[in-house]
This record gives sequence, structure tokens and C-alpha cells, in this order.
Amino acid sequence: MGRWAPDARGRLERAALELYGERGFECTTVAEIAERAGLTERTFFRHFADKREVLFSGGAALQEFLVGMVDAAPSSLAPIEVLTAVLGSAADDIFEERRGFVRQRQAIIDANAELQERELIKLASLASAMADALRRRGVGDPAASLAAEAGIAVFKIAFEEWVQGTTEQSLSEGIRACVDELRHVTGRPRPTARR
Repeated sequence: MGRWAPDARGRLERAALELYGERGFECTTVAEIAERAGLTERTFFRHFADKREVLFSGGAALQEFLVGMVDAAPSSLAPIEVLTAVLGSAADDIFEERRGFVRQRQAIIDANAELQERELIKLASLASAMADALRRRGVGDPAASLAAEAGIAVFKIAFEEWVQGTTEQSLSEGIRACVDELRHVTGRPRPTARR
């Protein structure tokens, strides 16, 4: 494939994931990724700041999506209901169609402590951004922070089950099930019917 072939970013992502899976993240160089993709290092750096960004480049778009959905949610919803709906939408609109990529990506992150730390920082940033969005909706503290942190915890647990294939549920179904469990452990009754 020539360097001018379409989808350079996708080719670089696929090449990086293949190489990270074969050799490990630490042992893979940008030059090897570019070569596998049939591109130059210069092209790689047009799309990614470094080889970690292949795994984390979608973080800003995800945060923008989540915050936009929180901002647009009906004002009648309680904070945890807002976050359940928002995270469920992200699951359906972003994650489900990329399940293969997400599983490969997570396996690479799970095998590398530095990448695990980066993932935790990303999740903390998402929680902070969603708490800010809840505050703009008039939710006070500590409720905004508690709801956002609980939402990220719910997402993380549902995501782990979904990515490992330990459940038949879709990610959005897993999120709703985890919210039901959260209600149960906090002494609130589970809802009798799903919306």
C-alpha cells in the first residue's frame, strides 16, 4: 500500500495494536508502526503525539461527548439517572461498534503498568468533567462529585465485564445492571421496570 492510500490513521492504529500484541508496548517503536502501516514516521506524528496516543487519542472526543450529553439531559432527571443515560449512550454510540479494537486496546493496557496509570488518569479526568457538567446543571457538592465518581465506577466495572466477555449483556445493559447494584448496596430499591 502506498503512503497516499486512504485511512492513514486507521492503518497506524491497526499496525500499532498488532505490534503491541506481538512484541509488547515497550518493545515497539514508532518506526516499526509506521513501516507496518506502509507509512512514514512523519505521517505517524501527524496523527499521534507518541506511541501511547494510539491507545488514548479518543479520550478528548469521549469527554466532549459525555459532557455534551450531560448538558443536554432533561432537567427533571436525578444526577445518577443523567449519568446512567449518558454512559449508556456512549456505550451504544461509541464502544459497541469498536468492541474488537477496545478488547485489543485493553489487553495492551492491562499488560503495562504505565498504561494502566494513564487509563486511571483518563477516568479521573472524565469524572471531573462530568462533575463540572452536573454543577452547571445546578447540582451542588458533594452530590455532583459523588454522582460523577459513582458513574465512572459503574462504567469501569461494566466495561471490565464487557471487555473480558464475562457477560452476554451489551455494555449499556451492563451499565444499567451496575447502577441497579449500586442502588441495592446503598439501600435504595431496584427499579421494577426498565425504561
